[in-house]
Amino acid sequence: MHTDEVVNNPEEYRFEVISGGLISMLDYRRGRSTIALVHTEVPEELQGQGIGSSLIKGALTYAREEGLKVLPRCPFTAAYISRHEDEWADIISEV
Repeated sequence: MHTDEVVNNPEEYRFEVISGGLISMLDYRRGRSTIALVHTEVPEELQGQGIGSSLIKGALTYAREEGLKVLPRCPFTAAYISRHEDEWADIISEV
């Protein structure tokens, strides 16, 4: 399991994990009451370590803390949410 910290970078509209000098990211678009998770990108060298899942969990935790509804626009994000639906159902907006 991957343990590098997920950080929100609001200037770039993305959540990030920096590992070994490489940046993994989850791009988002924030509205007044929503956050659209639009694209997840993990460098090939870091794939399969759970970084993408960590990014999504960090974004979902942020959304819950901020009182935002989540719009899962990224297929990877949507798949993660469908696998963990019970945990996040309260903040997922209908697509």
